[in-house]
Amino acid sequence: MAGRFAQRPVPARAGTVPRQAAAESRRWTPPGPLDLGLVLGPLRRGPGDPTYRATPDGSFWRASRTPDGPGTLRVALRSGTAHADAWGPGAGWLLGQLPGMLGESDEPDAFEPRHRLVAASHRRRPGLRLMRTGLVLESLIPSILEQKVTTDEAYRAWRLLVRKYGEPAPGPVPERMCVMPEPRTWRMIPSWEWHRAGVDDKRASTVLRAVRVAHRLEEAAAMEPEQAHKRLESVPGIGPWTSAETVQRSHGAPDAVTVGDVHLPGIVGYALAGERDSDDARMLELLEPYRGQRHRAARIILLSGRTPPRRTPKMPRVDIGRL
Repeated sequence: MAGRFAQRPVPARAGTVPRQAAAESRRWTPPGPLDLGLVLGPLRRGPGDPTYRATPDGSFWRASRTPDGPGTLRVALRSGTAHADAWGPGAGWLLGQLPGMLGESDEPDAFEPRHRLVAASHRRRPGLRLMRTGLVLESLIPSILEQKVTTDEAYRAWRLLVRKYGEPAPGPVPERMCVMPEPRTWRMIPSWEWHRAGVDDKRASTVLRAVRVAHRLEEAAAMEPEQAHKRLESVPGIGPWTSAETVQRSHGAPDAVTVGDVHLPGIVGYALAGERDSDDARMLELLEPYRGQRHRAARIILLSGRTPPRRTPKMPRVDIGRL
């Protein structure tokens, strides 16, 4: 476990902002309708995510650790064109990835609704495109933290760990934003800090195994989704649920349907067949007409807002910091 390391990482100091260089900028016009909130929303890990902000002027901010170093990206849509500014060593990389992140490689026209509810939900959201960030760890680590716990617990863990061990995001960021820790820093987080963040030994150990082979995992960004799944799942503790949640974001994979989820099978079953107790097998059966686009179909179903009435208690929260 992490506590065996003698040296403790130095947490980021609140309010410490490095000297900023001038922003780099880029403009990009998408080939069709674009809804930035729908496209970038999956990157947000809870309302307090220190790596993501949406501001009242319609801008979306994202702090990332790129192959060139930390970077901050601000994107806003004006008259159908995406206006982007970026700061930090990773600014050029982020701007180079801008079209892919906003769904340039996505093919929304390939989707054909097969159910009335799906057709109606799809029609109401013409700006939905699937992003491709080109970054694996920034989606993998929070997905590991979300394994087998409530979203509130996972979001809290991500927020606490990134704020304490990340570094201040470059640029004139709104409020306080942080870039997630580099792999070496994740490896040096003491066991008691994982515990304080509410992360059990199993999830913490999975994160540690992942960051030890961070370079190999980041290589998966250049692979086809199926090969990327295999590369990620070669790490003990990373299964189909976690790899799907990652590849959906890093690759924009339209068919990377999430299996092993507590709620999704019931939602899909209820929306498409009026069934309240669907399992993964039944969900995949119902989504079969959308093969090749099953992740997009599931997102559109979720956006429809049609969910089964709750009949069982929510997953109980377990505060391991008090155990």
